[in-house]
Amino acid sequence: MAGTLYLIPNTLGPADAGAADPLRALIPDEVQAITAGLDCFIAENAKTTRAFLKLVALQHPLAKPLQEIQINELNVNTPEAMLPQLLQPLLEGRNAGLISEAGVPAVADPGANLVRLAHAQGIQVRPLVGPSSLLLAVMASGLNGQSFAFNGYLPVDAAQRGKQIKMLEERSRKEKQTQIFIETPYRNAALLETLANTCQPGTLICIATDLSLASESIVTRTAAVWKKQLAAGKAPDLHKRPTVFLFLGQ
Repeated sequence: MAGTLYLIPNTLGPADAGAADPLRALIPDEVQAITAGLDCFIAENAKTTRAFLKLVALQHPLAKPLQEIQINELNVNTPEAMLPQLLQPLLEGRNAGLISEAGVPAVADPGANLVRLAHAQGIQVRPLVGPSSLLLAVMASGLNGQSFAFNGYLPVDAAQRGKQIKMLEERSRKEKQTQIFIETPYRNAALLETLANTCQPGTLICIATDLSLASESIVTRTAAVWKKQLAAGKAPDLHKRPTVFLFLGQ
């Protein structure tokens, strides 16, 4: 009988290492207990997964010493042909955990293809509760939470990016649909400037930064207000800070 593939949420940033239970506020105790009981993981980043397991071990003894736990990497550079090999332990009856570098796996994450293959091979998939930056951003934005679309990354080329923003803004206005996207953290400031200068003045833009961390900042303003703040040199500090961008055309 095949094992179960657990989809394990990670924190969205550095946990409070000085706390007695650094994960308590973000990762339910049951999820930590399930994670501790596994000795096989498929991880976007092996290093961050080991760090996460060290925090879990503060409250729940690990199934094996950390150095003996099997961690295989699955990231954007993993060939599609490798996916069956990653699932082999589960086909042999072992349970395994799929874990992203931050947040929930298989959403804006290369793990989705592995989950689809697991379904095709009759492996039970069990998602576990934890923080999702996309849902937290929608919740706190004040924008439409009944209809929203995640668009991943916008084009890097300036002309293509502007064209894509205008197209999404028109869809947002017509369908009253919140549009969501992310950016490489060192390009956050440039994206905010592009949004402020490209969107219609009344379009609502939300910038959700460092979600669930002590430095969290969530601000929703019209494009006109963002543009005025940028011109006055009052732009928020977004440099290298994980940020979710949302807008709703009016």
